[in-house]
Amino acid sequence: MGSVLALSTRPGRQNSPFPQDRPLSRWDRRDGRLPNPGSFDGLHRNCKDLFPQQIEGVKLVINKTLSSFFKVSHTFHLSAVAPSSYRFHAEHLQSDTDSKQTDSPMLIGEMDSSGSLNAHSLFHLSEKIRAKAVFQTQQAQFVTWQFETEYRGSDFTAAVTMANPDILRESVIMVAHFLQSVSPQLVLGGELVYHRGRAEEGGILTLAGQYSGPNWVATLNAGKGGAHASYYHRANKQIQVGVEFEVSTRTQETTFSFGYQMELPEAKMVFRGMLDSRCIIGGVLEKRLYPLPATLIMGAFVNHRADKLQVGLGVNVG
Repeated sequence: MGSVLALSTRPGRQNSPFPQDRPLSRWDRRDGRLPNPGSFDGLHRNCKDLFPQQIEGVKLVINKTLSSFFKVSHTFHLSAVAPSSYRFHAEHLQSDTDSKQTDSPMLIGEMDSSGSLNAHSLFHLSEKIRAKAVFQTQQAQFVTWQFETEYRGSDFTAAVTMANPDILRESVIMVAHFLQSVSPQLVLGGELVYHRGRAEEGGILTLAGQYSGPNWVATLNAGKGGAHASYYHRANKQIQVGVEFEVSTRTQETTFSFGYQMELPEAKMVFRGMLDSRCIIGGVLEKRLYPLPATLIMGAFVNHRADKLQVGLGVNVG
């Protein structure tokens, strides 16, 4: 069920135009009220953003801003382990004159050279209510259609998601999220996943908790399907580290991952590295090619257990 939920979050490390949850700002409120806890999908985001994305082959990304609310990008990828591909990405955002109270939607669409489509849309129905829709196709076949409604109160967030409803096959997946700020540092909540099909029907309950300090965040999800714990720590302005521990009762697997991020502002470089219990070690270096509007990306990942090496080189223009 986790793969269905992931479709409604960011597809990659690129900056998403959708409103993101605050990373470490909960305790900065001084008006005496508890802050909003953010979305359920963003509980582990601080830690996950530290891990490098695997890069393989040669990739060229060209970004073009056409106006204050519309931009496009072209991605060319040459790979030795998968078919080479091209992707066209377009974003329609709210302009500077729009606000969350208007009906102006946020639309994101991406299509690759095989004809597969990934589309997202976000509508602010009111100051506290927003609706989201996600559609994904694999060439000419629909694989995902997902609808979500979220309500953000002053100190809580409630959301309901319906995924892949099919009247003919009598199948549907329903997901309910709830998060409550108990104190400026503590957030508690849960997730209920209900799935129904012709052959089976059931539900999974997962409880979640997050505790935040001045420069660290500890998060735990636990339920019938397994457990997911993460710890994020900002050592200083340049160095951040994170640890993840995941247990799956379905696959009977346990994984441990360590990731870190080092920023060198003077050199205009960011390095992300990771290692995990599957004997995978990797790192990605991003170098801003000032004064050119381009970023050089170099990465390498080694799987010692499978004796495999992946090396990648990319250039991001714009």
